Order: sequence, then structure tokens, then C-alpha cells
Amino acid sequence: MERIDVLLEPAKAFLVQVGAFLPRLAIALLVLVVGLLIAKAARFAVQKGLRAINFNVVTQRAGLDSFLQQGGSQVDTIVLLGLLVYWVVVLAALIVAFNGMGLSHVTDLLSRVMLFVPKLIIALLVLAFGAYFARFVSSAVVTYCHSVDIGDADVLGGLTRYAIVAFTVMIALEQIEVGGTLVRDVFLLVLGGFVLAIALAFGLGGREWAAAHLERWWPAPKRDEPP
Repeated sequence: MERIDVLLEPAKAFLVQVGAFLPRLAIALLVLVVGLLIAKAARFAVQKGLRAINFNVVTQRAGLDSFLQQGGSQVDTIVLLGLLVYWVVVLAALIVAFNGMGLSHVTDLLSRVMLFVPKLIIALLVLAFGAYFARFVSSAVVTYCHSVDIGDADVLGGLTRYAIVAFTVMIALEQIEVGGTLVRDVFLLVLGGFVLAIALAFGLGGREWAAAHLERWWPAPKRDEPP
């Protein structure tokens, strides 16, 4: 009889563990189902809210929607932001569920992923508003150059736009912690080299070229000839 009890002891311990685990599993599944429902509601609210404030106009003029379509995506920026919010809520529900079951290692991994998604959302917003602002400033520069009879207005507007977009991309990469200091240093080196090249061109071998372009950009006022 004692031998039978010894043989049944592991089975009893296993059943006790299963009995203690099943309620936690049921609560985790309930939390996951509720989290999925909240995630769908949050995605719907975000997409409707962004379209209500005409945020899609900003993304279209910024060029983000066309960039996604060129990459083969069938969604626009607003749908992408809604999906990111959806996964933030789902990851939060998974963290609560796995934490209730005592799976701390899985919880730590999901926590790191969930902390990355909001940074990605902020980076997308920075890109959207930065690209929209770059297009606005570029149009303003072109309009001003035409109003004061400065030549190569389109070139100057394009340079302005690309400079702002490059700065915006650098900020977005810093938000998602890609590159970090390396990206900033490379950007500053490229910008410094570009400025140095222009300075050398104006100061050394390109004086005549520079004078010709300055004359095109800022033509001297015509003097009235004496009768």
C-alpha cells in the first residue's frame, strides 16, 4: 500500500498543479478576449478620429500614403496608425495575461516590444508633420523667389524641402533609437561637407560662376538712361 502511495504521489502533485493553473489560464483567456475587443474599439476610434480631423490630407500632401503604396502596401498612414494602436492594446493584454500565469520572462519580452510601438507611432507622426511642413516651406520659398525675380526658384525650393525632410528623418530615427548618435553625426558631417563645398566653389574656382548666378538671383536694378 505504501508503494502504491509512493507511485501515486507524483500524479497527485501534477493534478494539484493543474488544478491551480487552470483558473489562472481561464482568467488569462478572459483578459485576452477583453483586450482584443478593446483593441478593435481603439483602432476604430483612432481611425475615425484622425479622418474626422482630416489627418489624411496631411499624410497625402506629405507623401506618406504614396510612399506606402509604392512599397506595395494596400493601407494608408491612418490605417497603419490604427493597427499600431491595436497592437499596443493587444500587447498590454498579453502582458497582463502572461503575468497572471507567472510567466515573467515572456512578460519582460512583450514589455520591451510594447514600449517600442509607441515610439514608432511618434516617429510616423513626426514624419507626417515634418514632410508636410517641408512641402509648405518649399512652396513658400518658390513663391518668394518668383516674387522678387530670383532665378532657379524651383532648385532653391527643392533644396529647402530636402533639407527639412532629412532633418525630420533624423528626428524620427532618434525616436525609434535607430542609429542614435551615429545618424546625427553622419548627418552633420554630410551637411558640413555640403556647406564647405559651396564655400570653396564660391571662394576659389567658381567666382565667375557664383557671380553669374548671383546676378540671376538678384539682378541689379536698371538705371534710367539720360535723355
